[in-house]
Amino acid sequence: MSEHSSNNAQKDEQKNDFIRNIIRDDVNAQKYQQIVTRFPPEPNGYLHLGHVKSICLNFGVAKEFGGICHLRYDDTNPTAEKQDYIDNIKNDVQWLGFDWAGDALHASSYFDQLYVWAVQLIEQGDAYVDLQTPEQIKENRGSFNEAGKASPQRDASVADNLALFEDMKNGKYADGTAVLRAKIDMTDANMNMRDPIIYRVMHQEHHQTGDKWCIYPMYDFAHPLSDALEGITHSLCTLEFEDHRPFYDWIVNKIGFEQPPHQYEFSRLNVDHTLTSKRKLKQLVDEAIVDGWDDPRMPTVAGMRRRGYTPEGLRDFCDRVGVSKADGVTDMRLLEFSIRQSLDNTTARGMAVLKPLKVTITNFSDAVSQWEALKADSVNARFDAEAQTLWLTQPNHPNIDMGEREIPFTETLYIDKGDYEIEPPAGYKRLSPEKPEIRLRNTYVLAVTEHITDDSGNVVELKATIDPTTLGQNPEGRKVKGVIHWVSASQGIPATVRLYEPLFSVEDPSNVSDVHQALNPNSLTELNAVVEPSLVNADAGTRFQFEREGYFISDSEEHSSDKPVFNQIVSLRDSYKPA
Repeated sequence: MSEHSSNNAQKDEQKNDFIRNIIRDDVNAQKYQQIVTRFPPEPNGYLHLGHVKSICLNFGVAKEFGGICHLRYDDTNPTAEKQDYIDNIKNDVQWLGFDWAGDALHASSYFDQLYVWAVQLIEQGDAYVDLQTPEQIKENRGSFNEAGKASPQRDASVADNLALFEDMKNGKYADGTAVLRAKIDMTDANMNMRDPIIYRVMHQEHHQTGDKWCIYPMYDFAHPLSDALEGITHSLCTLEFEDHRPFYDWIVNKIGFEQPPHQYEFSRLNVDHTLTSKRKLKQLVDEAIVDGWDDPRMPTVAGMRRRGYTPEGLRDFCDRVGVSKADGVTDMRLLEFSIRQSLDNTTARGMAVLKPLKVTITNFSDAVSQWEALKADSVNARFDAEAQTLWLTQPNHPNIDMGEREIPFTETLYIDKGDYEIEPPAGYKRLSPEKPEIRLRNTYVLAVTEHITDDSGNVVELKATIDPTTLGQNPEGRKVKGVIHWVSASQGIPATVRLYEPLFSVEDPSNVSDVHQALNPNSLTELNAVVEPSLVNADAGTRFQFEREGYFISDSEEHSSDKPVFNQIVSLRDSYKPA
């Protein structure tokens, strides 16, 4: 074992999941010269949250044990694959903080060799061409309680099978009229071993190989042989492939690799109220239920990136979930906890009023004109008499040197509608007729003197005064509980703010036959908010903490200084406490 491998293994000793323990034993036994893993997505959709766990595991263990990890596209089905998917998979892996060894690989690059190996299987008597219809093959496969029935072509001669397979390759068969099957055991208790199909006819141009082929290998055939070609030592995949492992072992042994790869299965990542089926996610996109694969409500990496989730938070989440053999469902609040943890010390603060209520300060001119004489040493401000604006300089973050910005304080402000109640509920600690005073964040104590309602009894404006002696300080004997945020009404900037709830209202949407029945009608709420001026000039994709509201990001696709758009990342806090 190399010194680099030893150091990495020792550094990560705290990660004692069963896969790392297997690799650790193999390294100590010097079973392999180098640990080699792979992340092998099928490019038939965008990566989702479940893939993040696999990415972190495959790339993570390779790095921890001084090995390498390949990115390989298992592109064996040209009818479902697109270059867009390939490009986004690369972007997602790199955005998550990982890189692969050498160039990205493609199973399609091995098609010539895979064909040679298919011929080898025929010559060995381990494969045959079946001319049954797909319906007949399915019916004759049997069930868990009934053995399968042999194909009429199962015992054809090697010469006949070689000729038929050559005809398949040369385009003499239409789609669905001929397949190549492995010859194993039609009575095996494992359905995957009942002469599985390894090649099918498909007259479809491939995004990598063009029109060279009209037969394509099945995933279960191409995947293990691609692993073997690349010298993969530990083929890590989720538990649904456990029943496929006997065929994985059968095929690499039949081809005759001296040191074949071995497959290890771990539990997939299931998060409540979240769907991780590429087929069903594609349905949401195709039916325009969501606004594309990168809709911030989607559990795709692209959607989570646009939502504002951080790669650090996603990696932390996967570490907290861990790796095991036991299937389970993870609370979405753990994911939000990890994202929130990654944002706290990295995001600048700002003020945004999501549901504006106008406040007019009736003594503004008199009170603010005294600021020069009464200002506290802790207040950094300047007064623009012509514009009647007090500009307050505030740090962008309380704990980290992230610079400063100026906030305009004017005669008319907006506070949130929820910060004033005519008839407050029990325990309410903000403004009401019985509790008219509160401190405005970073400025004065404000006292409401009047509320104005519309014909329906809704409060539409407050009249108030400010205490000029309270700018940034609490004079002796002046105790006011509660602080609320605000934005200048005259200099604040209108903005679209998007709030999110889970896309699905049911805990396990995968068990719902019709995804439409599981959709949450409140998954997206758009608000006409007002934000402080400093927020709108930020580049698209900049994260902020809106004080008292939560974490938000300027939308990467639609945000501009003329039309600012902010997406909610996560709420400011949650009661969830991870174990």
